[in-house]
Amino acid sequence: MKQLNINKVQTSLRNKFLKSGVKMIGPDTIYFSKDTKIGKNVIIEPYVVIGSKVKIGNNVIIKSFSHLENCKIENKVEIGPYARIRPGTTLKEGSKIGNFVEIKKSTLGRKSKVNHLTYIGDTSIGKSVNVGAGTITCNYDGIKKNKTRIKDNVFIGSNSSLVDPITLAENSIVGAGSVITRNVSKKSLALTRSQQLEVKNYKKKSK
Repeated sequence: MKQLNINKVQTSLRNKFLKSGVKMIGPDTIYFSKDTKIGKNVIIEPYVVIGSKVKIGNNVIIKSFSHLENCKIENKVEIGPYARIRPGTTLKEGSKIGNFVEIKKSTLGRKSKVNHLTYIGDTSIGKSVNVGAGTITCNYDGIKKNKTRIKDNVFIGSNSSLVDPITLAENSIVGAGSVITRNVSKKSLALTRSQQLEVKNYKKKSK
């Protein structure tokens, strides 16, 4: 009986949003909460879960297998596929969260991009920032959560770790593969990388 009630509520919510102009691909696979708010010209792909306290603006695209809860999505945002938007997150207008990205208690600024394979937690990100694949904000030191502040027009190379608390100032660059433990000043390149070693004509030891 409980399952029948859940199905009935979901059918009602789906019909409500379809009538309001939300475009759904595979609507029977999409889950809404009773308090979900959705703007105009929104596209939702299959197997999306929208938890409680989610507000979605206009011209938003949410791709397959994404999960949203207690967050605010502004206009012209693209999410997913396979993205997780956790509580306390705001995605500003024109920003993008790509595949296999998890973001928690953070703000992503206007036209900023976190395209793939990244964890962002307890972070404020300015406008026009690019976060490379495999970047991690190391926000928990074993005792408390710390904050990352990434200012406007910052470029973060792939596979970087940002050890919080830390601030990356405007127009700074983090080189790929870096572990950043100190603040980075404006228009600076921060790079921590071991020197590559190459042994010519190397022969494996025989057993």
